[in-house]
Amino acid sequence: MTAITAETVLPARATPRAIPLTRVTQVELRKMFDTRSGFWLIASIVITAFLATVGVILFAPDADLTYATFVSAIKFPVAVILPMIAILSVTSEWTQRSGLTTFTLVPHRHRVITAKAISSVLVGVVSVLLAFAIGALGNLAGTAITGTALVWDLTMTAGAYFLLGNVLGMLIGFMLGVLIRASAGAIAAYFVYSFLLPTIFGILAANVAWFRDLQPWVDVQFAQGPLFVFETTLTGEQWANIVVTGVIWLVIPLAAGLGFVTRVEVK
Repeated sequence: MTAITAETVLPARATPRAIPLTRVTQVELRKMFDTRSGFWLIASIVITAFLATVGVILFAPDADLTYATFVSAIKFPVAVILPMIAILSVTSEWTQRSGLTTFTLVPHRHRVITAKAISSVLVGVVSVLLAFAIGALGNLAGTAITGTALVWDLTMTAGAYFLLGNVLGMLIGFMLGVLIRASAGAIAAYFVYSFLLPTIFGILAANVAWFRDLQPWVDVQFAQGPLFVFETTLTGEQWANIVVTGVIWLVIPLAAGLGFVTRVEVK
């Protein structure tokens, strides 16, 4: 047997290659559909969009059967469900206790969170495009049934605003998932953010004169409201309102949540 001496040259150990971000994103995207709850939550976007479309055909006046009307009817279920999907994509690592496996396979947690953010945005974009398609089918079916004129009154700019508004709403849900890391708590916080805070800000603006001018700079729902008004072209000040409220309600809390995620113990 040959003795190993100090002069013996050992073969260099190959350095393992890092898992590409594209592969991590594909895994996170598949995980959003793998569970029964995740599948039906995403499927509910299509279901509620069809129900909203049928409701417009049945109950809307003939004069209102336009493409913008159908898209507006689909807006509410899409705007509510998409943030729930983003929240669950993050909190599942803690509520389902899969985080230990995930962060063992990919030790750099920020790469996992980045992949989750990318997959959430992809789902959001595809969902909104699907809503546009369902609205178009509803517009064709509604005018064919009622015999009214076919009206395509949604411009490309208005469609881009609508897409941006829904993606921003989904990112708010994603931020809450990162910050709270518990499904029930993050969902409850989202409904407070979506319904309670705008009500409080609205009451303040109606009764306090100085807050009326401040509201567009602190109320994120108020600032993003023009994105869903199809006849509006945003001004420079309105874009500034969206940026400022986005920094306050999205960027800063998300940065704090990312700090917690990279340091908190995973069990």
